[in-house]
Amino acid sequence: QLQASGGGLVQAGGSLRLSCAASGFTFDDYAIGWFRQAPGKEREVISCISSADRTRYVADSVKGRFTISRDNAKNTVYLQMSSLKPDDTAVYYCAADRLWSRVRLGAIARDEYWGQGTQVTVSS
Repeated sequence: QLQASGGGLVQAGGSLRLSCAASGFTFDDYAIGWFRQAPGKEREVISCISSADRTRYVADSVKGRFTISRDNAKNTVYLQMSSLKPDDTAVYYCAADRLWSRVRLGAIARDEYWGQGTQVTVSS
């Protein structure tokens, strides 16, 4: 399973670090993605990291502000978010899949893993 945490209320320009802790599967074999969904909007792929951290993807909407990283020794992926904007307000989810392509497209297989979501609210 995946446990997302670290969300909260922050003022515009502030920072947060989200964590996605994994258990119950071989974390090193999985690509991990961060996604977000704001009310009334479709889910958006924010950032992804491959199993061995050879490949990273960052959406244009957050490029230069958000950084993804992973610590395989701790079975955890992080999303460092800086220069936050009100438009970043959403529920943030992490997900794991053995195929990079599925994570990159946000098409996580049914037998893979989603975290429960953590709310990020950025006030103006």
